[in-house]
Amino acid sequence: MKKPPERDETSIPIYVQIAENLLSQIEAGELSPGDRLPPERELSQKLGVNRLTVRRALQKLELQGLLTRRQGAGTFIAEPKIEQRAEVIISFTKGMQRRGFIPGAEIVRFEKQNAEKAVAEVLRLSASESVYCIFRLRLINQEPVLLERLAIPAERFPHFERYDLTRRSLYEVMETEYGITVTRARQSLEPVIALAYEAELLHVLPGAALMLQRRLSFDQNGQPIEYGKDLYRGDRFRFVTEIAPLEI
Repeated sequence: MKKPPERDETSIPIYVQIAENLLSQIEAGELSPGDRLPPERELSQKLGVNRLTVRRALQKLELQGLLTRRQGAGTFIAEPKIEQRAEVIISFTKGMQRRGFIPGAEIVRFEKQNAEKAVAEVLRLSASESVYCIFRLRLINQEPVLLERLAIPAERFPHFERYDLTRRSLYEVMETEYGITVTRARQSLEPVIALAYEAELLHVLPGAALMLQRRLSFDQNGQPIEYGKDLYRGDRFRFVTEIAPLEI
C-alpha cells in the first residue's frame, strides 16, 4: 500500500488521507476485488502511523462497502457494486439477468391482512380493506442482496398467493395474470443501518450500511397498486441517475 500524499494535516485527518489513498488504488485497478490487505500492524508500520489510525481508515471504507472483513481471514477488497438506475422502473429479475447474474428469491413472509392506516392511506384504501403483505429476499448468484417488503391491494389482485414469487417477477405476474401494468412510481432513497433481523437475512453484520428505497407504484390508470420499502445491501449496490438540464 502506498503512503498517502502530503497534505495539510490540520484540515484533513490522517485516517481520511489513508482511506482516500486506498480508494484511489481501488479505482485505478491497482487493488482488485478479492485482494487481501496486509494486517493492521503491518500497515501501520509501513505507513508510519498507529494501528488505531489504520483501523479508522479501514472502517471508513468498510462502511462504504469497499472493503469486507472475513472472520479469521482478514480484510479484502469487496466486489464492485451493481449500479441501479434510480429514475426508471425495472423488475429486479430482468435487471439482474441483463447484467449476467442469476436472480433468485426466497419468501420470508406472505400473508393477507387488514391494511395498516399508513398503508391504506397511500394505496387509497378504506380501513376495512385487505392487502397482501409480502417479505421477499432477493438473491443474485445465490447471495442475498435485497430484502423486499411490499403491500398490494387484495381486491385488485385476488388469490395472489397462488403464484410462485420465488420464480416469477411481481410486475410480470401483475401484467400477465391481471392485466395491470406498472407505468410509473414515486421513489425515495435514504441510508440506514441493518438491524439484527435484517442483518441475519442479508448475511451482513448488524449496523452494516443499507439503502432504503420507499416506492409507491401506479398502474396505467394512475391508481396506486404497490407500496414497497426495500432494503439494498450498501456493499453490493450503487444508485445512479441521469441528470436533467440545469433548471434556471
